[in-house]
Amino acid sequence: MSSILTNNSAMVALQTLKGINANLAKTQDQISTGKTISSAKDNAAIWAIAKTMETDVASFKAIDQTLALGESTVAVARAATEMIGDLLGKIKTKVIAAQEAGTSAEDRVKIQEDIDALKKSIASAVSSAQFSGKNLINGTTTSPMKVLSSLDRSLDGSVAAGTIDVATVDLRMSGGETSLPVAGLNSSATAEDGNGAVNIGFALAFQGGAGAIAASDPAADASDGASLLVGDEITLQIGSDSISYTVQAGDDAAAIVAGLNAQKTANSLSGTLDQSGGVLNFDAGTGNGDIDVTLTSSRSGAASASGGALAALNDLDVTVDGGAAKALQDIEGLMKVADDAAASFGSAQGRFETQRNFIGKLTDAMKSGIGALVDANMEEASARLQALQVQQQLATQSLSIANQAPQALLSLFR
Repeated sequence: MSSILTNNSAMVALQTLKGINANLAKTQDQISTGKTISSAKDNAAIWAIAKTMETDVASFKAIDQTLALGESTVAVARAATEMIGDLLGKIKTKVIAAQEAGTSAEDRVKIQEDIDALKKSIASAVSSAQFSGKNLINGTTTSPMKVLSSLDRSLDGSVAAGTIDVATVDLRMSGGETSLPVAGLNSSATAEDGNGAVNIGFALAFQGGAGAIAASDPAADASDGASLLVGDEITLQIGSDSISYTVQAGDDAAAIVAGLNAQKTANSLSGTLDQSGGVLNFDAGTGNGDIDVTLTSSRSGAASASGGALAALNDLDVTVDGGAAKALQDIEGLMKVADDAAASFGSAQGRFETQRNFIGKLTDAMKSGIGALVDANMEEASARLQALQVQQQLATQSLSIANQAPQALLSLFR
């Protein structure tokens, strides 16, 4: 039966043309993007896997930069320790020369001057061996220095960070200076409006007993933060304002309170500060609202309890009787310290180089894997494109023929 209302042939031809056009559009998209899977709608599972791997590749690039920074830091430390070892070797030759028969006292003085100059070179090398703000041989960097080296992804999808740990070493000839908090003098409280005074500290204790003594006093221990010494700074934060007082020789609790009060008055701060039994108290007063009060203290220039690994260099003196013999024994131990440090840094630098090479190869392998999952086969896509273009032309021609079929019915009415 023929009908001018329903053209089944045209409908079939139109559906065929739509399918060809859809395949043609998909092939053209693959050619333009270079990917068979460019979005989640193409293949959600493969797209998710590829995206996870792509983020890992980006992470490994960042890790490589971190490794490069760590490697450079270790390289600087290694070079410095190697030079320090060489300088210690030169000191050793000077010490041996001081022990030669016939060496006069004047000669030993000159040798000691040369040794002192070499000591200064060692101190300079220690202080300047820093890269990007980190110095691995002057005791300022926490040991071990941890450098991010890998991302370890488990089967359940969780990720753990791997690190390369580099042991630092303190090659200073002294312990240096630190900032030491004084125990019992770090506290905070809130003074409530109209609610009386608040206790903001424990009893003010002094190493000298009733009054503060200098850190140079034989009875003083600058590394002991349990009680106050001359030079300790006490800071009182009252709301958004702060006042401070530096402990003076002979100061007791009353003198410290008086000093803080003088600073409070000079800064026009409200409230009342006093002490009872050596304990600081603060009263915010009425009409001022609640005020947060914090008390802190610190000791600048407190020497660490133990000096650096090369502290024995300070006592090396070939001008005194028996000094050269003792110096020879000491210098052997110091050279071993420097050599061990250089060897440790060299080993760590080798680990960084190995890990960077592995990261590079791993990144390349992951890129290849991602490409195998989502990249388009361009030869196949090109052949498919040409075939679909021919199919499109034929389908268009077929639809044209099908659309002309109803015209044949006109002959029935002539």
